[in-house]
Parts: sequence; structure tokens; C-alpha cells
Amino acid sequence: MKASKELTTNLQSVLVDLIELHLQGKQAHWNVVGKNFRDLHLQLDEIIDDARLFADELAERMRALEAVPDGRSVAVAEGTSLPPFPAGLVDTKDTVTLTVALLKATVGTMRDVHDQVDEEDPTTADILHGFISKLEQYAWMVNAENIKPTASVTTPDNANSQPTL
Repeated sequence: MKASKELTTNLQSVLVDLIELHLQGKQAHWNVVGKNFRDLHLQLDEIIDDARLFADELAERMRALEAVPDGRSVAVAEGTSLPPFPAGLVDTKDTVTLTVALLKATVGTMRDVHDQVDEEDPTTADILHGFISKLEQYAWMVNAENIKPTASVTTPDNANSQPTL
């Protein structure tokens, strides 16, 4: 099968967002500071690794479809839909918010093109499903850092007894 111009364009839009997610993830990883720094720093590495893996898998799928992926910095800068990550040191709370926004924007691009991709090539749409599932899981896990709990746990008077809910 040879990819149509539309399929190539749709996959290229996903590719540049995955590359940009990787790059901005590194920016966040290097410059996050504050409470729970280490946990977020390591979690960003997981996201970055998968973004790179996903970009490579997608680019290779494009080549299998005789499309030409463009991962040059100029193509990424001109084609990404992701909001820019700020320069400088960024507090963990803000890094969480910004990272979730990047993940959601990347997934948004995939969801925007999904039906058109599926119409022409269900196999590639299946690949996008896997990416969406993992990136949405990351968004949930990263965002949990800033979510306020709703349960109330009381501390027991007796140290040997179990907490009551």
C-alpha cells in the first residue's frame, strides 16, 4: 500500500508532535525543581523514552507506506501544535500542569486525524490507538501529582489500631 497525500500529511502532523513532546519533555526534565522533584524527573524520562520510541515507530510505518517522514528541526518547529515549554527553572507543580497539557495536545492531534487514518489504513490507526492509550495513562499519572484528595482519614488514638475512614 502507498500512503495518499492526506494520510502522509496526517501522519506527519502526529510525528512532529511526538518529536516535540520528546524535546519539550527533555527541557522539563532538565529544569524541573521543587517538591517531589526526583519522582517527576524520573517520570519525565519514561515519557521522553516512549515519545522517541513512538516517533520512530511512526516514521518507520510511514516509510513502509512509501511516505517520507520529516523530522528536521525546521519541520518540527513549523508543524507542531504543542504549546511551548518555558525557559528557565520550573516548579514541579507547574511542570505537572505543562506536561499534562503537552500530553493532551499530542493525543488531540492523534484523535483529530484518527478517523481519516483509519479509513485509509486501519493498521496505522491501530498503532495510533496504542500511542493514545499510553500517553493518556501518562497524563493521568502525572496529573495525579496536583489533584487534591477527597477521602478523609483520621489518625487512631491507639498506634496499634487501623485508621478509620
